[in-house]
Amino acid sequence: MKAVVIQGPGEARLVDIPDPSGGPNDALLQVRMIGLCGTDLNTFRGKNPLVTFPRVLGHEVAATILDPGGTPQNGLREGTAVTPAPYTACGQCASCLRGRPNACRSNQTLGVQRNGALTERIMVPTEKLYSAHLSLKELCLVEPLTVGFHAVARGSVTARDTVAVFGCGGVGLGAISAAAFRGARVIAIDMDDAKLEIGRMAGASEFIHSGKDDLHLRLSELTDGRGPDCIIEAIGLPQTFRASVEEVAFTGRVVYIGYAKEPVAYETSLFVQKELDIRGSRNALPEDFHEVIRMLEGGRFPIDDVISAVVPIEEAPEMLRQWSATPTAFTKIMVQVS
Repeated sequence: MKAVVIQGPGEARLVDIPDPSGGPNDALLQVRMIGLCGTDLNTFRGKNPLVTFPRVLGHEVAATILDPGGTPQNGLREGTAVTPAPYTACGQCASCLRGRPNACRSNQTLGVQRNGALTERIMVPTEKLYSAHLSLKELCLVEPLTVGFHAVARGSVTARDTVAVFGCGGVGLGAISAAAFRGARVIAIDMDDAKLEIGRMAGASEFIHSGKDDLHLRLSELTDGRGPDCIIEAIGLPQTFRASVEEVAFTGRVVYIGYAKEPVAYETSLFVQKELDIRGSRNALPEDFHEVIRMLEGGRFPIDDVISAVVPIEEAPEMLRQWSATPTAFTKIMVQVS
């Protein structure tokens, strides 16, 4: 069967690979569409330290069940449209024992530490599958949106909060839509007017162009001098890591999703003086998947506005090359498999 394989940095090829195999509790899926994200681009460029080559890409999946495997459950029958959680959990590490398998020490994500779903068929444990009355594009967006939804859950966001989100990329848009879905007031922060507009469509009510506006002054104006109750950092720059701590309200919450690419120097007195809750956020839990599906089924996300291109699987290698050459030209790329 066909698959897009990254042979090495900058080398993507459409090749034939063996049919998948699995255990009695695995379902056989016909992959319909795959979404590509920044992780996939970093893998293609050879900049993802978690990846070894060769590697099949793909963890944002829309699929149809060909064989549910074992005893069908939760309405999972042949022909059911599903999206899988792409993570594994060992069940034995500290995170798993605390009921937080999203942060499993030994996690292996599809398309990262193990081969992904940018192929015709895959086997997935039935317990990892989520069915929904969604289009293929929407199904592909479930997993990336859960990352932002999980960050909002980590920030304990409620309808009483004002939430500022650094970054209107895919993850940031997930956080914006999640906070708005909970009824919070959302401030979107970015340096791109087009992305800020998509942030508005995702649920933000106020906007700060950090390349033109004085960030501190605008946040102060929008919060009566208190600062946001919660700030979610979805960019991964030292300056936004620091600004999150500096600008958040006293006794506020800061949630970091991405990684800064270099060491970050803090004024640590703010941690204590403000008595801040500073939290990391990784992957997602089942409740995040269910919440995203409810939101999408309610038509509350600008699906078509965030998708830059849809290409057949045969054109995926060339699409990766174009994306790598001009990364700012694309927001979300989807690959039609079948």
